[in-house]
Amino acid sequence: MMKSSRRTATLLSGLLAAVLVSVSACGSSDGDESSGSSSSGSKGAFPAKVATKFGEVTVDEAPKRVVALGWGDAETALALGVQPVGASDWLPFGGDGVGPWAKGKYDKSPKLIGTLEPEYEKIAELQPDLILDVKSSGDKTRYDTLSKIAPTVGAPKGGDQYKVTWDKQTEMVSAALGVPEKGDELISGVEKKFADAKKAHPEFKGKTITVGSRTSEGYGAYVRGTGRINFVESLGFKNSPAVEKKAGKAFSISVSKENLELLDADVTVMTPIGIPAKTITDDPLYKAVPSVKDGRDLFFPAGVDKAFATDSVLSVSYAIDKVVPLLAEKVK
Repeated sequence: MMKSSRRTATLLSGLLAAVLVSVSACGSSDGDESSGSSSSGSKGAFPAKVATKFGEVTVDEAPKRVVALGWGDAETALALGVQPVGASDWLPFGGDGVGPWAKGKYDKSPKLIGTLEPEYEKIAELQPDLILDVKSSGDKTRYDTLSKIAPTVGAPKGGDQYKVTWDKQTEMVSAALGVPEKGDELISGVEKKFADAKKAHPEFKGKTITVGSRTSEGYGAYVRGTGRINFVESLGFKNSPAVEKKAGKAFSISVSKENLELLDADVTVMTPIGIPAKTITDDPLYKAVPSVKDGRDLFFPAGVDKAFATDSVLSVSYAIDKVVPLLAEKVK
């Protein structure tokens, strides 16, 4: 397995070298250099230093061409006034690859890049001077390959498997873009919204919650340290102890049909992923879960579920407004 990984890395390195030489040879003949990332950080705090699990990354000057690959990284850059020239569309939204809460923040649509398997040659062709891969798998081969293209801000220590909070993501991206004060301001604004919502709904405090999903492969439930659970815990909820007991390093646990009682809690939130919602609601085993039988389960409307899942500084602010009233209807 390790030999195979080395061969893959070698092949990728060769491919990237070829692409980079080709791109350099082209120079600015295509006239595209003027379409780089616009940035409010042009006179920001540089050189900027960002701590990651792979060591400290230094950004010497304001980046002009940013590629944002991590989950929600592009939206975070947009919130800070920087428009990536390339971005990954994780959910997927289509168009500019962002949700409606970030609509209109691009002057020019970015080149969309693959998610779990980014197209390295396409990234290299964009000639980035900074790559953001903050909320990602934290895979070293991925990081090493990206770093051969441009300085890369990867996952923070302890942030593997997408376990990076929206505020940590904002802190790291704002530092890399030279606008840490703006990042702090955005974080403070969302924290206040959470505090206000929590104060307005004391009934949430201590109530257990399971945030689950079902795909074509089966049921699952999210664990502490992931965006969805951080969100509900910020409102006063407590993630299901039964789910946490089975938590590992991944961002979720699998839940077999024989053990759907794991989904039970004071409130159960479910999301269908790539399947119709009725695949869940028509399942007799799901219907037998106590919280479901009592009418304490909840499906967020289309759009709201994506805001809840994206967990960027922009989507979280939007989701608080939409999600809190829905949760309040289930907690009496």
